[in-house]
Parts: sequence; structure tokens; C-alpha cells
Amino acid sequence: MTVTDDPAAATTRDGGEPVAACDAVLRHVVDVHCHPTDSPATLSPDSMHRLPITICPMASRKSDQPLVRALAQAHPDKVIPGFGYHPWFSHQIATEPVISKRHHYSSIFLKAPIKSDHEDLFNELLESLPDPILLTDVLAELKQNLTDFPNAMLGEVGIDRSFRIPIDFDVSPRKLTPFTVPLEHQISIVEAQLQVAVDLGRNVSFHSVKAQKATLDLIDRMVEKHGDRWYRISADMHSCGFSPQTWTDVQKKHGNIFLSLSTTINEKSPNHRELIAVCSPNRLLVESDFNDIRGCAERTWEMVKIIADVKGWVVEDEWVEGDVLEEDWGVVRRLERSFRLFKQGQHTLPTRKRSAATSKGTS
Repeated sequence: MTVTDDPAAATTRDGGEPVAACDAVLRHVVDVHCHPTDSPATLSPDSMHRLPITICPMASRKSDQPLVRALAQAHPDKVIPGFGYHPWFSHQIATEPVISKRHHYSSIFLKAPIKSDHEDLFNELLESLPDPILLTDVLAELKQNLTDFPNAMLGEVGIDRSFRIPIDFDVSPRKLTPFTVPLEHQISIVEAQLQVAVDLGRNVSFHSVKAQKATLDLIDRMVEKHGDRWYRISADMHSCGFSPQTWTDVQKKHGNIFLSLSTTINEKSPNHRELIAVCSPNRLLVESDFNDIRGCAERTWEMVKIIADVKGWVVEDEWVEGDVLEEDWGVVRRLERSFRLFKQGQHTLPTRKRSAATSKGTS
């Protein structure tokens, strides 16, 4: 998830048409992770009509669950919605009955010994924070949204060990506090949401920042807990920041984990091209991770071209209908197959894990 300083002022990078590719090709491109509802001023019926690709807009907090829902209802032919609570907002969720707003937030942010000036910052932060919502209510809403949209996925959810809570998230520049959401709280929130995804058979868009070990441990727990049911769904590591070696290990061990990259985030990393190089063609997805609908197609297409360059695949300049020999496939057709595999799920549980996981009863 990313936020521009002034979303309403964002434009395409070249100031003209969003993508230099024909519509027949772009209709087969899927932006698997974006946040256009974060910039409602640019999200109009006209901007959606001109959008040449399919998008997967992600919800991240209480206020945007209905916004993503409305966008999916208005444009079912172009929108695959994601519903869920991002780790940046997990502190707003209470796992136990709330005694008071102060009690809830102090139990999260003031557990450890704090510096004297931190208490003043906490009091300032407390004034801007919403009343906490119960996890049971979050899960009930999540189940309803996923049930109402059979093509919806869980997202954006995950773990983030670097994000500091701002006094006001929606004001730019943000005034950051020293407070972070404890890892154990983040994990309790994301595991509860993953349980819903497994129960309903829905795929996942997963955020992981500075939390590689915690994320891999979580995936291992999902395998042990759910067995075959976990492998019936797919999980995408969005704007993946894993090292190439870690990703190589993950894709060998877990047949249901996919990788998507964005120029918004990954272009800043020196290893994103190596990540593409080591990733199986059947696990690669593309995204914009952008919050202005006018830039989603362009940024997604930029990543399509980077993948084509790294993998040595041609970029289609026209779309050929019907059967095409795989040896003649271009980058868009290959990415389309990868997304189809992500979407359909039903992955095979690794043989070495099958006996242990199934013997526990795949609850």
C-alpha cells in the first residue's frame, strides 16, 4: 500500500495516454493490487470507463470497505475486489471486549517502558484515533463482503514491522509517532482474517514489510493448521520484498504462494529484476500498488515490460484469438495464465507435508 502526497494532482507519467499498447492486449492485463478508493476525487465513472485493464482494488480499514464494495458493484466487468484490514490499521481492532478507548490503545502502545515525552504524544494520538472495533464485528463484515462477491479476495492483510503510527494518517506530510503495532497483535488480526479466507475458499493479497521470518512462520502455521484447505487457496506476496534466495525457497516449498511486483515499490529495490529472474513463470503477477486510477494501467504496464525484458519474452502488439502455441506466447499471455492459476487455486499439498497435515484433520 502506498499513498502519494497529493493524489488529486497525480497524472500519467508522460502526460498523455496511460499506456502505449492496444486495448485488445490490455484487456488481458490484471493489476492484482491497487488502492484507487484512496483517491476518490479521481475515481469517476469516466475514469473507470477509460480504464483499459482489470483491477483488484484493496480495502485496508473500516472506511474503505464500503468504497471498494461500491466500486465492484458499479464496475463488475473491470473490478475484482479485495476486502480486509491492513496491518497499518490493525491497532484499531480489539480482540477482547473494549473497556474504554484509552484502555484499548494504551494496552497496545504503552505496554513497554516509555520515554517521558511519549505519554504526551500518546495523548495527542489518542484524540485522533477512532473508537476501536471488535474483531468479531470485523470478521462478520468480512464474511458478508466475501459472500456477496464470489470473485472477491482477502486483502490487503499482512504484517509490517517498520510502520510507525501517524497522528493523522490522511494528512500530508504525516506527523509520525514512535508507536508501532506489536507483532503479536498484528498476527492475531491477520490469522483471524486468514481463517475466513480458508473457510470461504478465497485467495489472499498479503503485505509483508521487514517481517520475512514472521511471514514465513505464519505460512508454515497455515500449512500445519489447514493442510489441504490452505492449498485450495492462493496467496500473493504483493510488492514482494523477499530476497531472491528466500523467494526460491518459498516457491519450492509452497505451491500456492505467488509473487507480484510494482514499479511503485519494487523499482526502488536493486534486487527486483533478480526476483523476476528466479521466479517461476507460473507464479508471476503484476500490480501498480497505486492510489490514483489514472495511473494504475500505466504503472502495471511498466512492470509488464520489465518482466518481459528480464524473462526474454516478447511484448504483444496485437492479440491473437484462439489457440496459440506456447512457444509463441508473449508476456501478457504468460501473465494471464499465471493469474488464472492464482485465481483457480486447488494447489497440490507437498508430499512431505501431506501425511502430517492430513493426519491432524484439516480443520
